[in-house]
Amino acid sequence: MIANAGIIRVGTLLQTTTADFEANFAVSVRGTFLCYKYAAQQMIAQGRGGRLIGASSVAGKQGHPNQIAYCSAKFAVRGLTQCAALELGRYGITVNCYAPGAIATPMLEGIKVANDNSGASDRFYDGDYYKRMADRSTVGYLGKTDDVASIVSYLVSKEAHFITGQSISVDGGVHLS
Repeated sequence: MIANAGIIRVGTLLQTTTADFEANFAVSVRGTFLCYKYAAQQMIAQGRGGRLIGASSVAGKQGHPNQIAYCSAKFAVRGLTQCAALELGRYGITVNCYAPGAIATPMLEGIKVANDNSGASDRFYDGDYYKRMADRSTVGYLGKTDDVASIVSYLVSKEAHFITGQSISVDGGVHLS
């Protein structure tokens, strides 16, 4: 089961409304919690183990300016993933999440536009947003959706049976750990 969901409402601590904060948590955290819970119940009932995968973000590993609600929610997905892995391993269920960085998607475009409209680009991101995001990676370019899909495909495979409780970065080497 892959809980692949997320929304982003950009804004600083002082700008972010409780509605924006709660919307991020409803989709990323509550959604992932419910997916993990009900998929795990079914997997346990079937008795064959399984794989649970959640969508975090590199913004869930290190805070980013102007993204307080999004970062907080994606940090929480990592916590859910670790707790679920501890609880479900005895049933043969592994639980992991992936943490994309700057991936060329409509969401990244939305972040750029929102930052531009809020003036955050001037405060936090000098120059061209996409170039800045690409330059942050060790490979020097933005990721593609296939880059994320390949790690998800591996995590659901039989070969990944010994990987659990992890948040795998897919970010071109922006965050090295």
